[in-house]
Amino acid sequence: MGKYHNWEKNITIFLASQTLTLFGSSLVQYAILWYITLQTQSGIMMTISIISGFIPSFFISPFAGVWADRYSKKMLIIIADLTIAFFTLILAIMFFMGKDSLILIFLVSAIRSLGSGVQTPAVGAFIPAIVPEDKLTRVNGINTSIQSFIFLLSPMLSGALMVTTDIEYIFFIDVFTAIIGVLALVLFLKVPFQKNYSDNEKVEYFQDMLKGIKYIREHAFIKILFLYSAAYFILAAPLAFLTPLQVARTYGDDVWRLTAIEIAFSVGMMLGGALMAYWGGFQNKLHSMALSTFFIAITTLILGIPPSFWVYLIVMGIAGLVMPLFNTPFIVLIQQKTDEKYLGRVLGVLNMIASIVMPMAMVLFGPLSDVIKIEWLLLITGSLILVQGIFMVKNKVLLEAGRNNL
Repeated sequence: MGKYHNWEKNITIFLASQTLTLFGSSLVQYAILWYITLQTQSGIMMTISIISGFIPSFFISPFAGVWADRYSKKMLIIIADLTIAFFTLILAIMFFMGKDSLILIFLVSAIRSLGSGVQTPAVGAFIPAIVPEDKLTRVNGINTSIQSFIFLLSPMLSGALMVTTDIEYIFFIDVFTAIIGVLALVLFLKVPFQKNYSDNEKVEYFQDMLKGIKYIREHAFIKILFLYSAAYFILAAPLAFLTPLQVARTYGDDVWRLTAIEIAFSVGMMLGGALMAYWGGFQNKLHSMALSTFFIAITTLILGIPPSFWVYLIVMGIAGLVMPLFNTPFIVLIQQKTDEKYLGRVLGVLNMIASIVMPMAMVLFGPLSDVIKIEWLLLITGSLILVQGIFMVKNKVLLEAGRNNL
């Protein structure tokens, strides 16, 4: 098996470690979301929160992509986890001392975003380095289910903790899970570092970044896929970020309602991830992505009506169910079609797109949500997602790349 020796053991340890760190981070993520939503009920404040949580990742991603191609991906993940844990600890201590403020939350969210910007391309490039290519869909599907279970558990627990205790204790949980996750990587995951460059080759970050961008520009499939993903991120921003605010305004600002929509979405994603792990999707991966896009468009349109709260939960569950039908083949195609020497940089650029496009979309949609109804924003973006899905399924380059050639 060569570099894939003991791959099942290695990926189990790795996913277990990432599950722990993700759990703690998710608790903090939802606690901050609930805190800002319930304290302000302001679209502008939510936009500032989203910007502080995404923009720093945009600026660090080009360097992070180069690092993921040049250095130990495992070490990069460890450094990122410890950095996030350290500054979360600082936030917890400040809150514990009574020095709590939205500005402090925004600042630490920005630092956490820097760590996430380093970690994301490293994780994306690490998985295909230890998993055989024909197992990537299954592993990514399992990983989606695990993440979805965490996103199911964490809002429930975060909501319960927000009612029964102070937010700083949730921050301490994140620190503890990060330390345990890092120890698991250090003590149990033994994977030799595989170099993509010679020892005497000089590291030139700017040149390496340009080479990565040139690689993307010269590969029609990756370039077109990234353009579609950028448009998708823009149109999906109201569905992703404004639905908690919509629920608070339309149905009531109870924590249990905000928690319920996250649970419904996470249950759907968990089932969708399990489906992808078992089924693998259509033979042409683009067909799975297109089907997901159509369902996301329909669910967005339904939420723009809006229905009764219980129907709202069902629709959110369906949106979660179909999301892995897009995400799993999307990341697998990138992992399969990208030269290993450039995978970190390609994923770094993808993270840049995700980090800048959605916040920029929220710069528009956030203030608009304080002027016009969120329902109108959902109706407009849902219609445009539907149009995008039609164009995507007719694109010959994407259709050809999506064919199963294993």
